[in-house]
Amino acid sequence: MSTTTNASEQFHSVGVDIADAKAPKGPIEQRWDSRKFNAKLVNPANRRKLSVIIVGTGLAGASAAATLGEAGYHVKSFCYQDSPRRAHSIAAQGGINAAKNYRNDGDSVYRLFYDTVKGGDFRARESNVYRLAQVSVNIIDQCVAQGVPFAREYGGLLDNRSFGGVQVSRTFYARGQTGQQLLIGAYQALERQIGAGTVEMNTRHEMLELIMVDDRARGIIVRDMVTGEIETHTADAVVLATGGYGNVFFLSTNAMGSNITAPWRAHRKGAYFANPCYTQIHPTCIPVSGDYQSKLTLMSESLRNDGRIWVPKVAGDDRLPSDIPEDERDYYLERIYPSFGNLVPRDIASRAAKYQCDAGKGVGPGGLGVYLDFAEAIERLGRPAVEAKYGNLFDMYAQITGENPYEQPMRIYPAVHYTMGGLWVDYDLQSNLTGLFVAGEANFSEHGANRLGASALMQGLADGYFVLPNTIADYLASGPYEKIADDHPAVLEARAAVEERVHKLLSINGTRTVDSFHKELGQIMWEYCGMERSEEGLIKAIGMIRELKAEFWSNVKVTGVNEELNQTLERANRVGDFFELGELMCIDALNRRESCGGHFRAESQTEDGEALRHDDEFAYVSAWEFGGDTPVLHKEPLEYEYVEMKARSYK
Repeated sequence: MSTTTNASEQFHSVGVDIADAKAPKGPIEQRWDSRKFNAKLVNPANRRKLSVIIVGTGLAGASAAATLGEAGYHVKSFCYQDSPRRAHSIAAQGGINAAKNYRNDGDSVYRLFYDTVKGGDFRARESNVYRLAQVSVNIIDQCVAQGVPFAREYGGLLDNRSFGGVQVSRTFYARGQTGQQLLIGAYQALERQIGAGTVEMNTRHEMLELIMVDDRARGIIVRDMVTGEIETHTADAVVLATGGYGNVFFLSTNAMGSNITAPWRAHRKGAYFANPCYTQIHPTCIPVSGDYQSKLTLMSESLRNDGRIWVPKVAGDDRLPSDIPEDERDYYLERIYPSFGNLVPRDIASRAAKYQCDAGKGVGPGGLGVYLDFAEAIERLGRPAVEAKYGNLFDMYAQITGENPYEQPMRIYPAVHYTMGGLWVDYDLQSNLTGLFVAGEANFSEHGANRLGASALMQGLADGYFVLPNTIADYLASGPYEKIADDHPAVLEARAAVEERVHKLLSINGTRTVDSFHKELGQIMWEYCGMERSEEGLIKAIGMIRELKAEFWSNVKVTGVNEELNQTLERANRVGDFFELGELMCIDALNRRESCGGHFRAESQTEDGEALRHDDEFAYVSAWEFGGDTPVLHKEPLEYEYVEMKARSYK
């Protein structure tokens, strides 16, 4: 049991415990079928009378809009990009998991469930994770029917490869473009419904506020990003599918436009934000190359199937990798974790790379890199076979770095990638705000403290195609609800809040750029709330963020006006929310006095430096209610009936 004094008490108050009231009881393999059968249905004629707003057009948002439109509901879809196809899901590379057991290597729905719970370090809900594993087998069939060009073996069967944290091959892939191909499939389904008139598409519109009427989510306030017009849109239910918040760190693998504003607007209206400090650090990214870099590039985890990770055995060895003989190389993942080798989970691989670099064994500029070497694979398989599996990834690396990965090892280093935290949802994917549903990375429910590789695409499509269309129907069956007029007091209040915020940002007229504030915030977050945290560092970070936030709201320079395309205004609005989120992330990390997943508390480690959980104190979901400087912590206890909670071992 941890004996560390809970210094976080000065930063938050404690509310009542909460529970996932929608999760069915009974055998876990029957719960999803039970929930679907007991949910209310909406007959086809009534669906035409019901409307749903969906914010976001990535895998979760596009698939949900297409499916609900196909079912006959009226859907209003929103994205800030100029096309739904530009959602960040398109950047995913390596693959999508499904428990098909095509390789006959011992996989099953239960094994995928077990691997996901264990990979998340026992901080996810069993019911949700088991449902995800069940639904995974349907996703592949759905996508194949849409024409997604998954890789196939010589005989025509779908191919599989392995990802971190597992010992089976269950990852379906389309070279290094899996996210792109899956999103095109969902996009085509979405466009079909747009053509059919069931989905109304609104591109270049950014949600800036949630409309709550009689304690129900009934609409959103958006800004037309081309004209600056503030618009009101109402519906019977609202779905947020807006992705993750990794850009709070400034440098991440996310698209530069990825932000937290839509969920944060809902959070400020009362939606609980769950596990905000759970951030995934991806071990396989191209290292930072300069002070003026604006984002980082992911190299797919699939590369760890055939690439071997190593560093020189002696600190400070700056020879070319080709000049370092085999007996002077440390293949440290294979040495420390022989059962999983280079395919340990992302959190373990990331922390191990950090340790090597901290010990002076890092390679490349600043010593912030380790080698990912394909020499053995090229010798074993031949270069044409390696090109067939990974060629586009190798080409991308060569274009960015100017180095040929066929002739010398890639250099990689951990970087912020995915966020497991998000708005709290129940088994139906409904937040604690009635009528507000949250899908994909924007919710918290599946991945615990660490997401297994190739599970993001799985969750997004599971939520959009199979889960949400069933569960939202149970809610909509009580509708349609009373129409909301544009002059309703709740609408006018939400609209006024948006207009006031825009006016305030434009009127400050300070001396510092938006990006300078964002970059400084990101440096604080990476230093004190990144791969390793400590009580002292987190308390310091909270103070630094509050000071920087105060300076932002008094000294930021936002050029231009609202009534036009104004990207500086867009970024300023998002960064303003990142300040509040970053502060909550640090408070959550300070409260969680344990090492869990990729979240290493210096005060909580085993004798050999591994993460040390404290299940007696922290086996719960942190669900935060907005409270300004003193957010309110609600706890959802986690109970495990089918998986034994124990220390993870990949050795």
